[in-house]
Amino acid sequence: MKRNLNIFVGLLLLSLLTACNSMDNAPTNSYTDANFWTSVDKAQLMLNMAYNQMYSAGKMWNDERLSDNVFQGRGFTDQRTIRNGLADASTGLFASEWKDLYGGIKTCHVFLEHIDQLEASETLKENMKAQARFIRAYLYFRLTNFYGDIPFFTKDITLGEAKTISRTPRSEVIDFIHKELTEILPLLSTKEQLTESERGKITQAADLMLQARVYLYDNDWANVEKCCDQIMSGQYGHYSLFPSYSGLFDSKNEYNDEVILDISYVPAKRTWGEMLDMVPLSKGGRVISTAPTQSLVDNYLTLDGDPITQSPTYNEANPYANRDPRLTATVIYDGYDWSANVADGSKGEVIRTRPNTNTADSYQGPTANQSCTGYYVRKYYDATHEANVAMSNNIIMMRYADVLLMYAEAMNEQGKMSADIWNKTIRAIRQRAGFTAAKALDYPATSSQDEMRQTLRRERRSELALEGLRWFDIKRWKIGKEALNGRVHGARFADNNSYISLDNYQFNESRDYLWSVPQTQMDIDSNLKPNNPGWSN
Repeated sequence: MKRNLNIFVGLLLLSLLTACNSMDNAPTNSYTDANFWTSVDKAQLMLNMAYNQMYSAGKMWNDERLSDNVFQGRGFTDQRTIRNGLADASTGLFASEWKDLYGGIKTCHVFLEHIDQLEASETLKENMKAQARFIRAYLYFRLTNFYGDIPFFTKDITLGEAKTISRTPRSEVIDFIHKELTEILPLLSTKEQLTESERGKITQAADLMLQARVYLYDNDWANVEKCCDQIMSGQYGHYSLFPSYSGLFDSKNEYNDEVILDISYVPAKRTWGEMLDMVPLSKGGRVISTAPTQSLVDNYLTLDGDPITQSPTYNEANPYANRDPRLTATVIYDGYDWSANVADGSKGEVIRTRPNTNTADSYQGPTANQSCTGYYVRKYYDATHEANVAMSNNIIMMRYADVLLMYAEAMNEQGKMSADIWNKTIRAIRQRAGFTAAKALDYPATSSQDEMRQTLRRERRSELALEGLRWFDIKRWKIGKEALNGRVHGARFADNNSYISLDNYQFNESRDYLWSVPQTQMDIDSNLKPNNPGWSN
């Protein structure tokens, strides 16, 4: 779908469903149902718009900023306000996320209610409907993750209805999502059935992976196992780990066998610009607003398979040596061998971030243009970027490594972890990452279930870092007090050889796993009250 998804069509944005209101967006233009729904191409344009509203690079990075993986300096964003415990019902992100998600649902409803007017084969129409239903299910899932109980409807509603609707229990919305995903599964294609121009379409494996993720967030381990098993069987498309972890995110390797679902970007036509404020200034960075934390760096094992607190090979004076290769593929640190790790044609370039190294990238304090943590972002940086570090590499929403991680977690939580399960999940992931030591690769048979749980959680964070999933893992594991409470640190650069000290995060266990319903929405529709616990009405 690289060819199709790049089309941001002006006539559509001005016509059928400009997302202006939160739950109802009345279209006003010269196009009518009679003269718009006349071709598959026009219908495809609207479906493309739904894809665009489902997910994006911006959403991924914004989700990551809610977690302990990165810190936002150079201004107080809504994510930083939330993490500092200062948000209230009027916080802008609560309203903008709500608006965006219901705008996407509006698109799906308009599409579903009109596509039958097309003169096209039933098979084609049912497949397109299935894609729209998947997107709607995904959007409702995201809404419930942020807000819990939400306004829920399965048709295009009027402005009047939007002002009177109440919230539906989350459990009912989740039941709908599972039912939808089950019904549309046979209507979708496998990846092998897609033509080259159709790459990027929602497939049967994506359907099963969303099912697995929804079950995962509810700790329904038996169903997580079932869905992952179905994907791993190859019956719904054949997937495998891409040989290179760092190469997985390069534009030259898009649509490889690990990718289950991604969002397409196209050189010169559709790019994303967030990397401009995350990469070293010497490599085109501008004002570094998002930087990896010391917490993320500390999560990576040493090459011998131990956490840094337990490894005899860890040297605090040389903390980045002998570490999980995924650290180098994800984070840029002091002494980073740029030329060896980024194929941009450079020779002998090393990134120096330590103060007083007299480089453009050296730490100058929390208010300077350089990274406020002493770290920069490597993952998703593509050497073929355009001017102003504009990226055109796809954003991966779902990949096979996550299937293996979910499967391993489900098996452990059911008391079914074994050497066989370990070998086809964690061992395979670590081998791909570059581990060779027996302790890192061999099944830890003496581990208790809780010890294995901590191992799998650490592995998940390292493998999926900076891919927008960490906050949702914190939420489902209920570790907000552990992960998002207390002082945020950067590298060990301070004058007294201590770690850079940044914000003091505040996490309220009784409130902060759910967002507030936006104040603007409660003002319009009092039926949305009462607000979530801990938030004012």
